[in-house]
Amino acid sequence: MSEPHSPQIFLGRQPILGREQQLVAYELLFRDGVLAADQGAQIVDPTKATATVITNAFTELAAHAALGPYTGFINIDRELLFSDLIEVLPPQLVVLEILESIFPAPDVIARCRQLRDLGFVLAVDDIVQIEAAYLPLLELTDIIKVDILKLDVDRLRGLTGELKKFGKKLLAEKVESNAQLSLCQDLGFELFQGYYFARPTIIVGRRINPEQAALLRLLALVMEDADTHAIENAFKVEPGLTVNMLRLTNSVSCGLSTKITSLRHAITILGRRQLQRWLQLLIYTNPKGNAQANNPLLQLAASRGRLMELLADRLQSRNRELADHAFMVGIMSLMPTLLGMAMTDILAQLPVAQRVKQALIENPDQCGQLGQLLLIVEATELTDPEALQDALQRLPAIHPEFLSNCLARAFSWANNLGQEQDSESAEA
Repeated sequence: MSEPHSPQIFLGRQPILGREQQLVAYELLFRDGVLAADQGAQIVDPTKATATVITNAFTELAAHAALGPYTGFINIDRELLFSDLIEVLPPQLVVLEILESIFPAPDVIARCRQLRDLGFVLAVDDIVQIEAAYLPLLELTDIIKVDILKLDVDRLRGLTGELKKFGKKLLAEKVESNAQLSLCQDLGFELFQGYYFARPTIIVGRRINPEQAALLRLLALVMEDADTHAIENAFKVEPGLTVNMLRLTNSVSCGLSTKITSLRHAITILGRRQLQRWLQLLIYTNPKGNAQANNPLLQLAASRGRLMELLADRLQSRNRELADHAFMVGIMSLMPTLLGMAMTDILAQLPVAQRVKQALIENPDQCGQLGQLLLIVEATELTDPEALQDALQRLPAIHPEFLSNCLARAFSWANNLGQEQDSESAEA
């Protein structure tokens, strides 16, 4: 009988946005468990699992690199709250999110006050009403998270009015539509979190802008291996895209030792393979020339593409074509959200390989290896460990430890891209 793998660390993240829908933080999704060779995941005690992850996250998984310039929200239950392990976390990088399961007894309030004195920022999770027993905790906290799905509009308005009296930042969690976002903005919420920002959905009624249409045409030219002069001319009539292209290709993520100074230089030095991936990323940036490194869709698309590429190498080492196709599937999986178009309409404009199309539009049983990889990548973004378990079982070659390492590398790659853009924007 085969031995089960040792407990593995999983790291996921869900974006937290500001009022302008800019990325300001991540909620880190820590998971731990044992994946047996002949059965599903056996999840160990959640408190011990989270504690184990915390003690290793900032070393083994380099969570500080995964966070980049952003803050990480970490869920804290009662047992972990009173553990010394929590104090190994760097206060400047994390927000301690006190779960709703913790009753604010006097010892809890005293511990929270102690953590505040140590420099930690506190958030309280899943507030749907104000109870007298929770008043001391609300006074201590810095951020109040409101579960808007559990409240109708009138109750949400009333609760928000009461919470504003505490003078704390309000975070609307489980935002799933543009109408909910607009309502919470009108009510004065400063932070927002939910599947509306992190899960790809088509936003009905959005028109593709001319710059994005031009980018799709450029991407098609590159994929068709058009003449360099034709590609350069197509860029020249779009000055904003030209600026953004040079910013992206000058990113530290390119691994180049010299700065790129012109479009022809970029096309020549990068080659068509690298040029194609930067065009795919460029679709997610501001077409007017502002790189918008804190765009959550850019971050998510970049990390998806890189993670898909790393996982593909596990399936077929040194198969560059499969890795390139995997990167494309990861990037393109979010384009319906960005462009407000059906995936079939997007694919009709691009000469993509058949297995790329299959991965993006077929059902899970017919989507091939690339589609199975996409299922794994999407599952890492969810809070449901069973979804990740099911996805991993479809591709046994992707072991939990390898996935964990690849997640950290993909997050770091995407954040390095963003940091470089931030730096260049500041110098401009």
